[in-house]
Amino acid sequence: MKSIATKAAFAAAMLAGLSACAGNYQQAQTSAPAAAATSIATGPVSTLQGMVQGVPGKLDGITVFKGIPFAAPPVGDLRWELPQRPAPWDGVRMADTWGDSCVQNPAPQRFPVNSATDMPDSPGISEDCLYLNVWTPAETDAEKLPVMVWLYGGAYNEGGGSSPFSQGDQLAAKDVVVVTFNYRVGSLGFMAHPELTAASPHGASGNQALGDSIAALQWIQNNIAAFGGDPDRVTIFGESAGAAMNGGLAGAPPAEGLVHRVISQSGNWMGLNIAPMTAREAAQERSMAAAQENFGTTSLAELRAIPAEEIHAKIPGQGMIIDGFIIPEDLSVAFANGRQLKVDVLNGSNEDEGSFTAAFGPPATLESWNQGEGFRWGDLVEQGRAAYPVSTDEEARAVSTMPFGDNMSWLHRQFAEYQAEIGQNAYHYWFRHDPPYDADRANLGAAHTGEIPYVFNNLCAPRTFPGGSSVEQMCGNPEEEAFADLVSQYWVNFAATGNPNGEGLPHWPQVDELGANEAMILDAGNTGVGPWMGEAKISLYDAMFKARVADPLGIDAE
Repeated sequence: MKSIATKAAFAAAMLAGLSACAGNYQQAQTSAPAAAATSIATGPVSTLQGMVQGVPGKLDGITVFKGIPFAAPPVGDLRWELPQRPAPWDGVRMADTWGDSCVQNPAPQRFPVNSATDMPDSPGISEDCLYLNVWTPAETDAEKLPVMVWLYGGAYNEGGGSSPFSQGDQLAAKDVVVVTFNYRVGSLGFMAHPELTAASPHGASGNQALGDSIAALQWIQNNIAAFGGDPDRVTIFGESAGAAMNGGLAGAPPAEGLVHRVISQSGNWMGLNIAPMTAREAAQERSMAAAQENFGTTSLAELRAIPAEEIHAKIPGQGMIIDGFIIPEDLSVAFANGRQLKVDVLNGSNEDEGSFTAAFGPPATLESWNQGEGFRWGDLVEQGRAAYPVSTDEEARAVSTMPFGDNMSWLHRQFAEYQAEIGQNAYHYWFRHDPPYDADRANLGAAHTGEIPYVFNNLCAPRTFPGGSSVEQMCGNPEEEAFADLVSQYWVNFAATGNPNGEGLPHWPQVDELGANEAMILDAGNTGVGPWMGEAKISLYDAMFKARVADPLGIDAE
């Protein structure tokens, strides 16, 4: 087990590697003389890089600051480097325009369009993209409100901090400071390279996007008090790839002290499925093979000279990996042995996470379901049959999308239980609310991303793929609004105190107070403790984790 001193050394080295030195920032903060409280709405607000002027948000009493740089542009020789300190500026910077989204593919051929790039007010796309946004209800810098920091999903390949569905006015109105930020995606944000690895003092490369996240969190530590936020109450929350990154940050030594609470929605450090994490060496080999095949070179200098859009298009990003520094080991090993950060967690997933996958390929049949048994269950076919009994084509279609979500729900339960074992507050949910869908959209039930409008209390905002619930039927709908108010209040309460419970809300027990087949069910009109996914499924996924992760990695899974 790594000692506390070793973790501290990791953290200190990371901050030095980011060239956003906590010591320098802290010196600048503590050496400044005490001043009278500053009005945030009238501004300007002073940050360590310079002064910024916000603008009125969409709701009365909310001030929003858009497009604040939290790191230097990762261009030229800084492509694929860990983020560097942002340059200072003179005068007052107007924070009224979103920073560009990181390089990604706009307008995919699916519903909906890319919400980070293709909305009427979407920013541009560029490699110069490391910007953040702040929504605050604070009148002055003396208020010390809890801080919620959003990490977007998008399969590690798309997303941005300005997407309409994740804009923070409604959450901020509940007395929190909300921060969204851009991190690099695709192979610009997740690429290991032997030259980067050799040049690193840690012998590491490949998690540039996690480095971006840590740089944003460092900026928050050093500046958020000026916006009325409390740097000692920082909660990261995110969905899908963002949730996976949050799980990664919960086990990342360099994030210690920067994060106090974690909310993961539909993803953890393994990603979306029970599996070991990818090692840097394997990711590096795949990236170099793609570079050689598509560009005829693996030279770092030559790859940096190629337009970023071509790199993104032709070298697949490997996603979060064991890079040897930010993620020093497979996090399943770290969590099983209590080496993760001591942070409170609230996490869970949706009942119909896999419903969107039914559109990929022909409908399942009894024959196709049975033919896939070995691929799905390996040596656990009998347990798989017990968990998912199927005897007809209709039953095959009904269950074919379930394993995607069930194994994800199991992952979240394990995450919560690991945190409870080290004495942290830990809460597990199962989102089962079926929102309304428009007649021309497939009814996907409680789909992947389906909880996001409720978490942000943004029922009137455009949706993100694949949920697709009806804006028209939900915006202004009293029942839907009441449920969104409930869910978002749980999230805000947790950010404020480490406990989601509050006046007028159904009681949410901690995970170690739940029965083995119980979860906190989030469902309009039916929120409360209820049955989880069933003993046969729990037993199956227990066995899958043991066979696929615990035994190969030497983890005691009993």
